[in-house]
Amino acid sequence: MENGMNLLFLLCGIITVGFVLCICVYLILSGVPAMGKIGIADFFFGKIWMPTAQTTAPSYGILPFILTSISGTAGAILIGVPIGLLTAVFLAKVASKRVAKGIRAAVQLLAGIPSVVYGLVGMIVLVPGIQKLFHLASGATLLAAIIVLAIMILPSIINVSETALRAVPKEYEDASLALGATEMETYFRVSIPAAKSGIATAVVLGVGRAIGEAMAIIMVSGNVPNMPGLFEPVRFMTTAIASEMGYAAVGSLHQQALYSIGLVLFLFIMLINVLLNVFIKKEGTK
Repeated sequence: MENGMNLLFLLCGIITVGFVLCICVYLILSGVPAMGKIGIADFFFGKIWMPTAQTTAPSYGILPFILTSISGTAGAILIGVPIGLLTAVFLAKVASKRVAKGIRAAVQLLAGIPSVVYGLVGMIVLVPGIQKLFHLASGATLLAAIIVLAIMILPSIINVSETALRAVPKEYEDASLALGATEMETYFRVSIPAAKSGIATAVVLGVGRAIGEAMAIIMVSGNVPNMPGLFEPVRFMTTAIASEMGYAAVGSLHQQALYSIGLVLFLFIMLINVLLNVFIKKEGTK
């Protein structure tokens, strides 16, 4: 029986790794040829994306998409991580059981809301609000996308950070309090540093959610291939794929270029995971 279960677990692990390898190989085979035809420099550093141009030569520069994805994700992390971390500290260390239970229920509900609903609410409420507040021609901007992404990553950051904070041995906090530190000083100088590997995991999960989101961002960002500006309509890598794959001719350079964008996005996520693993191993060694 035990050998059978071990074999089953091994098979599940092999299947999981196989799926990842299949996705990786497919994206490489589909995306690399387009990079060769377009040119690496023109593809990564070109500022103009016009794959269906008729009067001029088509352009396949994805630099605006890359910079927009980085800017939008960084902005969401700058807003979402402090709010999520402080909420996690409140739930794990400060809040009463009744209050914590109510907030956790709200966080779980936030995690279960579909992406399209976030986008719909953002399009109806947030976009007109930004337009009126800053007197813009359109409120569908990078700022709106950042705010929506910051809200969407909160559940991941809060849940994982709270779990990490609860795992900190109570003896650490008791020793800090015995030395004369206040409770808040203990939470921020002892508990959070002790849980930083778990908090780092929460941040990376938030980054993965932010950089991989498409549906909600299409509805609030304007979906225009501009260079990133806080009050400019922009297009992310994910939204470029989602908005154009439906009408790109099968086998065309346009479709291959969209696969190349997917490959770049995939490599970004892999790089983030590698950096996380390196960070966690260093912390474990310390």
